[in-house]
Amino acid sequence: MKFEKYSISSSLKRSLEEKGFKKPTDIQFKSIPPILRGEDVLAIAQTGTGKTAAFAIPVMERLLNKPNKGNRKKSIRTLVMAPTRELAQQITEVFETIGKYTKLDILCIYGGVEQVKQIEKLESGVDILIATPGRMFDLQHQGYVDLSRTEILVLDEADHMLEKGFIKDIKDVIRFLPKHRQTLFFSATIDEQIKKLAYSLVKNAIRIQISPKDPVSKNVRHALSYVKMDDKRFFLENIIREHPEKKILVFVRTKVRAERVHKAMERVGLETVTIHGDKDQKARTHAMKTFKEGKVKVLIATDVSARGIDIPNVQIVVNYDMPDVPENYVHRVGRTGRGMEKGDAISFCDEQEKELKEEIEDFMGKEIAVHRLERGDYANIVGFSAEQSTDWKSVMKEIAQDKTDYKEIKKRSNRKKEKKKLAKRNKK
Repeated sequence: MKFEKYSISSSLKRSLEEKGFKKPTDIQFKSIPPILRGEDVLAIAQTGTGKTAAFAIPVMERLLNKPNKGNRKKSIRTLVMAPTRELAQQITEVFETIGKYTKLDILCIYGGVEQVKQIEKLESGVDILIATPGRMFDLQHQGYVDLSRTEILVLDEADHMLEKGFIKDIKDVIRFLPKHRQTLFFSATIDEQIKKLAYSLVKNAIRIQISPKDPVSKNVRHALSYVKMDDKRFFLENIIREHPEKKILVFVRTKVRAERVHKAMERVGLETVTIHGDKDQKARTHAMKTFKEGKVKVLIATDVSARGIDIPNVQIVVNYDMPDVPENYVHRVGRTGRGMEKGDAISFCDEQEKELKEEIEDFMGKEIAVHRLERGDYANIVGFSAEQSTDWKSVMKEIAQDKTDYKEIKKRSNRKKEKKKLAKRNKK
């Protein structure tokens, strides 16, 4: 069924047609009808399946069909909660693009920026508020956010919100919402904790689960090379030089490591930008903008950027560090090979990271192809590096610190595994 056949406003159809959205994806096809009927929905679907439009289209249609009555001041008709600033911005872009021919007021609020302009818009009331928990509660406590007349609550990337420790915030927000409301709960994964939270929020929800046998797009080619931890920067340099016109998204494990890799590329004359939690919002927004527009071809990121962020035309994803959570491999490589595009996922795996590789393969249900390098090829990549740093003491210090960081991460990973094993034994 094409969008033109749906019983939705002509203003929404017009913008969908302009964007080339002709047929709904699976998650959109299954989610839109029950949301239009006003039912609660619990939807589980992998990243890149079109989840945002799956709730944005019917939410806007419901608001258009039921104009706001009475005093608009400070009212918020729909609240969409997202775990990160980048995801909140992306959700806002989808709402604004699809709702461009409507008169719906859409506002995105998040921390790290001045709140004056956000407050001014809240004061006059908004139809759709997209917010990160921190800034929303801050403004709510100041009396600028009134949720007493909110009709629809949307939780997006709910599993990531739990990972980031927002479960208390989510439960707190319920106290300020009307009992009679529509609740839409979207998550990439489902486990007992997610189920418990979901069923505490939704009522007689329609459950939708899109679970492809292969959690990773078929458009992505996977390759892995065994590379020593302190040689990874040479291999990244090699990839960037071999593909100067391609957009490359590089994932590292920590914020500090992101800056170290950035400096290593800077030493060899390669321009990159970084995005992670220690950067202020202005710097993060600028980094995303320059990368999206192709002004800088290489973005170095922590996993905060892997969840739900839609960056167009990324041709290569590099796992500079193997992720310590198997699901994050899927989220990372899901940034390439989107739609009809082809993409490459290249992983650098140190001997110490082999166990992480095996966990990822178990999660995906298939092996990652290993590109075995001959000694001569390996030596050439390291030897032909343009790195001419005279400050080798600093470089060696960085290498030593990387190894220390990895040991700490490994300890945390082992503790998580033990907790899971214990939880399974207790169930039995």
